[in-house]
Amino acid sequence: MQKCKNCNEQFSWTKIYHSLWWNYKPIHCNQCGATHKVTIPSRFIFVSLTILPMVIFANFLSPFNNPFGTIGIALFILVIGSMLTPFCVRYKKSE
Repeated sequence: MQKCKNCNEQFSWTKIYHSLWWNYKPIHCNQCGATHKVTIPSRFIFVSLTILPMVIFANFLSPFNNPFGTIGIALFILVIGSMLTPFCVRYKKSE
């Protein structure tokens, strides 16, 4: 999990998760008040773990003839991928 660059306070999973889903909103440290922004490579990681696997499954890998089954599994893939992203993304301190 990412830590604050100033005081080494660890950001919570929830704070990072909400930051990613609300248009990459900056994170403010609760300890020292420093602002951290998501890096550009982390934005690609977020998309690679959430949207991309869902689209690939729905368009190319779906074994179902039923569109509801395909959509259900694709949404499941989206949820699992999005829950993993707070462990993979990185933030940098904004000046």
